[in-house]
Amino acid sequence: MRLQIPRSLRVSKAELRNDIVAGLPGAISSVPDGMAAAILAGVSPVQGLYASFAGPTAGGFFSSTRLMVITTTSAAALAAGSALAGLDPAARNRSIILLTFVAGALMVLAGIFKLGRYTRFVTQSVMIGFLTGVAANIFFGQLQDLTGTHPEKGIALVRALRVLSHPGEWHLPSLLVGLAAIALLVLLERTPLASFSAVLALVVPTVVVLLFSLDEVAKVSDVGAIPRGVPMPALPHLRDLSVPLLLGSIAVAAIVLVQGAGVSESAPNLNGSASDPNADFVAQGVGNLAAGLFRGQPVGGSVGQTALNVSAGGRTRWAAIFSGLWMLAILALFSRPVGYVAVPTLAAVLITAAVSSLRVHEVTAVWRTGMNSKVALITTFVATLTLPVAAAVGIGVALSLLLQLNQEAIDLAVVEVYFDDAGRPAERRAPAQLKSNHVTILAVYGSLYYAGARTLQARLPDPTGTDRPAVVLRLRGRTSLGATAYAVLEQYVKRLNEVGGTLTLTGLAPGVVNEIRRTRRFSLEGPVRLVPATEVLFESTEKGYRTAEAWLFSEHGPSDSPDTGDSTTTM
Repeated sequence: MRLQIPRSLRVSKAELRNDIVAGLPGAISSVPDGMAAAILAGVSPVQGLYASFAGPTAGGFFSSTRLMVITTTSAAALAAGSALAGLDPAARNRSIILLTFVAGALMVLAGIFKLGRYTRFVTQSVMIGFLTGVAANIFFGQLQDLTGTHPEKGIALVRALRVLSHPGEWHLPSLLVGLAAIALLVLLERTPLASFSAVLALVVPTVVVLLFSLDEVAKVSDVGAIPRGVPMPALPHLRDLSVPLLLGSIAVAAIVLVQGAGVSESAPNLNGSASDPNADFVAQGVGNLAAGLFRGQPVGGSVGQTALNVSAGGRTRWAAIFSGLWMLAILALFSRPVGYVAVPTLAAVLITAAVSSLRVHEVTAVWRTGMNSKVALITTFVATLTLPVAAAVGIGVALSLLLQLNQEAIDLAVVEVYFDDAGRPAERRAPAQLKSNHVTILAVYGSLYYAGARTLQARLPDPTGTDRPAVVLRLRGRTSLGATAYAVLEQYVKRLNEVGGTLTLTGLAPGVVNEIRRTRRFSLEGPVRLVPATEVLFESTEKGYRTAEAWLFSEHGPSDSPDTGDSTTTM
């Protein structure tokens, strides 16, 4: 029997050769990025290196965004480190493996249950506030490694203030090594060597440290031993499971999924096919399961590595896969030299990355949007700086939902529809008071869920003091109304009924008609009439108007025509 290769993995020989070459720069740059992410998470650098091999290799097979590179990210590392901050180094190195595994399982489940659509509920202002806070945390948190100091424990901002307020404690050789690395990163950024700038920023200062025997400058091997050879898989220890670890896994999963959605938008598929966020959720979950299996730390869709993959000429998913395989080769051949890398150079890489990740123009745009956006931006930024990342993510999600509800309430509008002298439908502000013996056509724009329904209640014209008013409420385009909306309509029907009025609901989708009948909130025999929508715009509303007009006419009799005003002249 012939083995069939899945269509998504089939590529031409030319594309395969191109992707093999394109994967190499990503693998080389993953060496400093992986170690820096591990330092940020507070674990052994080797766990960042292992994740940089396992994540792209496994995740690349499943991603719908073909050029997405699933590897270590600063935000995921910071979230993981925050969740495990109270553990000693040995326990932290072990627990992060289980955290990565649990986060991966959550991501796979999110993809299977198609939760990708919910990423849009995280507002841009909250996301920018969070990412800005992450960048600030990285910058503040690495000042101690850059200066070779060891301040007391605390949040990154407090430790940074302690470092900056005691310059006499700075270790000058460490500081010079770190500044040299920053200088190399900045100078090489706009040269043909830009793709290798991070590697050179590690190698050149480290060679100087070794040549001049600067033994007091911390090295990677001081943080954790770098095992030789190819990493072997191992299952995590379930005894490490705890509430902080579980919350950290949820925070990592949320961060990775939202960031991954942004990566898919920034790197569209070259063949024009659309990305599937749920498939990308699964891919990132598989990448984390593989990273955990090989004793690594959390991974996710990386903006920087994906951009490098694109610029290096990657054409298919195999470019990301080969990036991971090249990384495996580097681990097998060069694991020992990695231990000599000077820690201040890793701090330099993280500080430079944090500064370059600041989206000043987006912060400015959000700030100019309005007061709600300002509140969301500041709240999320401050929460990220001062609280554990899991708490900051929870606040961000809750704030996004509150802002969504508030915006829905603000955006809801109720207008009166009438017809001008030429018979064209027009709109004007809804009246505050209904007219007696008169048909008023109202249209509703905006969400009728939760606060939006209460806004509708406040903006519907008042029937108090009138006699037999008829209201036609146009609800076209809605698939559901929600319990609060039904409660509001039920109360309005009672108020209309008290003055002998009637309500006609038009433009109703079949599902809404069935929903109304199931709720049994009001009688459909008299005070409330339903008119289903048709393919012709405004046809059901015109029918509803005629029904309400006929009701008024029958109530008054042929000799006593109702006051129909300008809305009856052209119907």
